[in-house]
Amino acid sequence: MVTASSAGTEPAVGRAPLGIRDIAPESVLVLAGGRAILLQLANPAVGHGVARHSDFATRPLNRLHGTLAYVYAVTCGTPIDRAAAVRRVALAHRPVHGPAPDSADPVGHPTAPAYNAFDPRLQLWVAATLYDSATRMHNLVYGPLADIDAEAVYRDYGVLGTALQVPPGLWPADRAAFEDYWRAEVGTLATDGTTRAVADQLLHPARGPIGLRLVMPLARLLTTGLLEPAERDLFALPWSPGRQRRFDRLIRLVRVVYPRLPRWVRHAPMRHYLRLGREAQPPGG
Repeated sequence: MVTASSAGTEPAVGRAPLGIRDIAPESVLVLAGGRAILLQLANPAVGHGVARHSDFATRPLNRLHGTLAYVYAVTCGTPIDRAAAVRRVALAHRPVHGPAPDSADPVGHPTAPAYNAFDPRLQLWVAATLYDSATRMHNLVYGPLADIDAEAVYRDYGVLGTALQVPPGLWPADRAAFEDYWRAEVGTLATDGTTRAVADQLLHPARGPIGLRLVMPLARLLTTGLLEPAERDLFALPWSPGRQRRFDRLIRLVRVVYPRLPRWVRHAPMRHYLRLGREAQPPGG
């Protein structure tokens, strides 16, 4: 079990720093997936690429499933798992590109940005949202990691980008550099009717398994609560003191229950997605 520790403290003598394989298998991190996806959509180029080439309305779980399959394969799988996941993502991204439209706003700017799923800076933003959301959720449940552990986990998380099109030097060198990068990128986020409609389809699926629709009120509460106020405003997501209290109670419940679950239960989604990825591989790998 990954244990909580106070930020800035050192790990026990003789223990190696934690790494991504200690953190990524924890299924509680999946609860932050909605936050990561919304932040991805708030990057105009990513958001319009998703709007053009994804279908949240009829298949609301597809992007989450694809993201989890990729994350688990790259962070917890074998080299063969990783290579297969990268191939699947590359094939899915091949058609995801488009120029800025001919139409423009009153001051002459295109009404939507050009986008290309193979753009390293867009891939960097996607990887950054996955890292930031996962570590935020982990800290809420277990408490902050010791600095040496947090730094080692951060370096490892760069593989989510470098396994695709992000050059190793583009991933910020350390957590301090990442914070600078994050603040700068968050300042550029923007939404419009198109990307807000995609977010609405994600948060209010009209189709999908009945179980999904039953848990969506809790999922919306958790996703919205994990966002910063300015990030909620991008999607016009309502918030109130009452919602904050419900969110706090939910986090307290997760903090009490989840760490006490057996490891095989906590890591079940990782095993599930690794198995699905292996079953999808052609004979001979």
